[in-house]
Amino acid sequence: MAEREARPTGPDDENVVWHPHAVTRADRETRNGHRGVVLWFTGLSGSGKSTVAGALEQALHAMGVRTYLLDGDNVRHGLCRDLGFSDDDRRENIRRVGEVAKLMVDAGLVVLTAFISPHRAERQMVREMLGDGQFVEVFVDTPLAICEARDPKGLYKKARAGELRNFTGIDAVYQAPEAADIHLDGEQLVTNLVAQLLDVLRGQAIIKP
Repeated sequence: MAEREARPTGPDDENVVWHPHAVTRADRETRNGHRGVVLWFTGLSGSGKSTVAGALEQALHAMGVRTYLLDGDNVRHGLCRDLGFSDDDRRENIRRVGEVAKLMVDAGLVVLTAFISPHRAERQMVREMLGDGQFVEVFVDTPLAICEARDPKGLYKKARAGELRNFTGIDAVYQAPEAADIHLDGEQLVTNLVAQLLDVLRGQAIIKP
């Protein structure tokens, strides 16, 4: 008997059927004691988005909130290890992360992501994957000069020397959010930014007061 030819599938493939489950996201949220949501941190390299996201996760974990942090470098070690940094690969990188984050929200988790995600269209794509109120765009707004002075990975130095091409902020564009759900001043202390974020999460009833 001939084997069926392997081919990509999608939501329109008649052989791929969505299976509803008895335990719903609402059930999981009730058990967890908080809503499932994605906090999508965006900003230039060196803006502090990973640092702030990590500090917020620590604070939430200490409060008993169920969380998971998806970091740009970490997912490229596994989930997106086959992708480069072309525009098409960057878009696919964000699409995959968005799909993973969507599953985690369905599990009732507070998902924190730290990705440059330089294009507005890509961030909007992820927003549209999720339901109303499940995607919160957090813009860590730090001037390029400050990011470059920090340069924790030495990437700006390489980009300026021509050793690193298509680097966001130097020879590739970063499209800042026009109306981020949360706008943070990246020059402030991390503790202040975490306090601001917790206030917003309480105010939006994502976590308990």
